[in-house]
Amino acid sequence: MTISRKSLLSALGALALVSALSGVAVAQDSTPTSGMDKMGAMHSDMKGMHHNMMGMHMMPATVTAADAKTGVVDVTTEGMTLKVHFPPSAMAGLKAGDKITLHMGFSKP
Repeated sequence: MTISRKSLLSALGALALVSALSGVAVAQDSTPTSGMDKMGAMHSDMKGMHHNMMGMHMMPATVTAADAKTGVVDVTTEGMTLKVHFPPSAMAGLKAGDKITLHMGFSKP
């Protein structure tokens, strides 16, 4: 099964939003040694999740900071400050001031 880039980014944004708003930690079967390993494991665990996404919506956002090494992007949107994560290669061209659209949703296990 192939996941489209749009679906993957939507799922990642959704996971970031749900985690940020609820303070929920994502449990993993393996124990990665670094923050980047944890994010990589999270991305690989998301294959096939897009079919049961709920609450799908789009949010316009402005990038306030972007770390190309970690893939962490800080944005402001609808009066909120959010910290979201993307694969570093997907966000390498983002910089502070860029206007983007976050595609958000969530799923339950």
